[in-house]
Amino acid sequence: MKKEPHDELPLDDPDPIIRASHFAIRFAVKLLAILMVLVIFFGIADVVYVLYQRLTSEPMYLLDISDIFETFAAFLAVLVAIEIFVNIRIYLSSYELPVKLVVATALMAVARKIIVLDFEKIEALEVFSLGAVVLALGVTYCYMLHAQHRTG
Repeated sequence: MKKEPHDELPLDDPDPIIRASHFAIRFAVKLLAILMVLVIFFGIADVVYVLYQRLTSEPMYLLDISDIFETFAAFLAVLVAIEIFVNIRIYLSSYELPVKLVVATALMAVARKIIVLDFEKIEALEVFSLGAVVLALGVTYCYMLHAQHRTG
């Protein structure tokens, strides 16, 4: 018996409401994938726009540290969007949720937040909270890698 992706959402359920709900959820996930591609292209356009703005303002063709951080933020936002799209694509084509990739994407999103933080404008509690999240995600990711290596 061949297992189909997303057996948890069967389209042959005897209940028509459940069957329609499963179809709607599958359609919604595909729509999210399409929308994420649009977000990625808009993000790339934003990176180009930010770079253009910063390079054409005085002093010409020079970036100060805040310009560099703003450019990094735009780049990293696009990279996080690409990772989310990869998560959606894998979800659509596989038999399970790619938990390790979701954790890695979350770690990347938090790292993006930390990279673009202005430490002069935030409170210590926020820094400690972000540190705790990074530690928890890092330990989770390492545990998942270790478990994957043990199982072969």
